[in-house]
Amino acid sequence: MNRTDRLYALVEELRAVSPRPRSARWLAQRFEVSTRTVERDIAALQAAGVPIWAEPGRTGGYVIDRARTLPPVNLTPAEAVAMALALHRLGGTPFAAAAGAALRKLVAVMPAADVAEAHRLAGRVHLIGDGPATPVPAAVADAVAAGRVLRLTYADRSGADSARDVEPLAYLGNARHWYLLAWCRLRDGLRCFRTDRIRSVHPLAEAVTRELHPGDLDIPHDRLHPLSLV
Repeated sequence: MNRTDRLYALVEELRAVSPRPRSARWLAQRFEVSTRTVERDIAALQAAGVPIWAEPGRTGGYVIDRARTLPPVNLTPAEAVAMALALHRLGGTPFAAAAGAALRKLVAVMPAADVAEAHRLAGRVHLIGDGPATPVPAAVADAVAAGRVLRLTYADRSGADSARDVEPLAYLGNARHWYLLAWCRLRDGLRCFRTDRIRSVHPLAEAVTRELHPGDLDIPHDRLHPLSLV
C-alpha cells in the first residue's frame, strides 16, 4: 500500500471505530508498517486539518471526530478490483446479477483515469476456478500496481532460499494458492512464485518494462478466467 492510500485508510479505520481510540501499535500492525510511520502519517493528517487527536493512558490512542469528516465517495482502482474479485465468488448464486450491477454503478462514478487504471489492474489478475482465499503479503499485493522490480528471498519446495530480482507482471490464483507471475532475472524466464513461499520483499527503484501476453500462460483457456469489472 502506498502512502496516499494508507492515509485514506487510516482515516477510514479511525472513522469506523470512532469515538473509540486506536493505538499507534494497533494501526502499525494493521497496515504492516512501523509505529513511527503511523505517527508521521497521523501528524501529516493533522497538519492537513483532519480532526484527529490523541487520548492519553493505557487504553488511549488516536481518535477522529466522525461528525467533522466525510466518507470517501469513490473507489480507488485497487478497491474496485478487490470488489470485483469478491463478487466473482458470487457467481452461480441468486445475488450474482445484483452484485455485478452494484459494482457497475460504483465504477460509473469513478474518475476516468481511475477506471482505466482499475481495468489495467484487473486485466492482470487470472483465476483458475474461484481463486483462493489465502492472504497475500502486503508488499507482494502492491507489486503489480506499483510496477517496480522486486528483490525477493524465495523458498523452493525443499525450503532452500534463493535471492531473485523479478519483474512483477500479474497474479494467478487457483483453488489453494496465490502466485505472483513475474519475469525472473535469475532464471531469465517467466516464473510463478507462490506467495506464501516469499520470505522477504524489497522494492527497487527500477520500473518494470515487460508485459504479460495471453500466450505466455501455458494454461487451457477454458480453465483460466480473467477478472472483469463488468
